[in-house]
Amino acid sequence: MNDDISDWDDEDALRQKLAALREEHRDLDAAIAALADNFPVDQLQLGRLKKKKLMLKDKIAVIEDYLMPDIIA
Repeated sequence: MNDDISDWDDEDALRQKLAALREEHRDLDAAIAALADNFPVDQLQLGRLKKKKLMLKDKIAVIEDYLMPDIIA
């Protein structure tokens, strides 16, 4: 599935993508915790994992906002 919102016509596929991104985010969280517990800590790899985790969080937020827009009453 493309990350371009204009191509997001299938809500079920979008929800599957969201679930996959959330799972990947959780996996990265576990990997970051495991890496941080090992000494010496590889700061470069730790930084890369954290950056990827933040990018995933942003993608998740975009999809969530698309699926559940704020409706101002």
